[in-house]
Amino acid sequence: PDHYAARRRLFWLSAAYVLGCGFRSVLPLIDVPRLCLFDPWLSRVAIGRSVATLAELCFIAQWALLAHELGAAAGVGFMRLAARLLVPLIVIAEFFSWYAVLTRNNLAHLAENSLWTLSAMLLVAGFYAVRPHFDAAARRLLAVAAGCGAAYIIFMLVVDLPMYFLRWHGDAMLGLQQLSLLEGLHDVSRLCSVSHEWEKWREEIPWMTLYFTVGVWFSIALVHLPRFGARTPRPAS
Repeated sequence: PDHYAARRRLFWLSAAYVLGCGFRSVLPLIDVPRLCLFDPWLSRVAIGRSVATLAELCFIAQWALLAHELGAAAGVGFMRLAARLLVPLIVIAEFFSWYAVLTRNNLAHLAENSLWTLSAMLLVAGFYAVRPHFDAAARRLLAVAAGCGAAYIIFMLVVDLPMYFLRWHGDAMLGLQQLSLLEGLHDVSRLCSVSHEWEKWREEIPWMTLYFTVGVWFSIALVHLPRFGARTPRPAS
């Protein structure tokens, strides 16, 4: 019953994340320049960013619950600490995201995605910390998860973070004015500008593709994970 209840929580969190990603993949937006592919009344940055915030908090909550389960089963204090840190880190990241969107300051997006990268680092380190405490099948699963997490970290460090830094630097060199928070709230409530130009979407396509496919598959896969039980009782560390 406890395993069923745990997976049911992951199921509902996954449902919210998948629905959010579905909405955002049908009506994609580039938040800071206020661009969209289509212009129904739902294509507003305020709506898209709100959906993204809820979905991303549900996604990180899935990982936090899994990390807590692994840390408790293995008796590894580092993983339990990581489980407690994940959601607060992403809550802070969402504040940075909203600040970036409202003010059009890409440096805040850099901070946001740095916190996502740090969260992934905590999880990967936690997977390796608990791995020796489980049987062979669980160790293989954790190794795959750690490898995927490492690939995500590399992508963020090589592609995503430099992209936002260069955007911020380019805006600074051009002397573009940032908006105040109130100006930004008014701006994100209006319809976006429709653009089908490849050049304007080119940099967004890699992360959007991974986000709305691989991210969704991982969220669904977490619901189907087997129950983790430590190979041998271990004292808490």
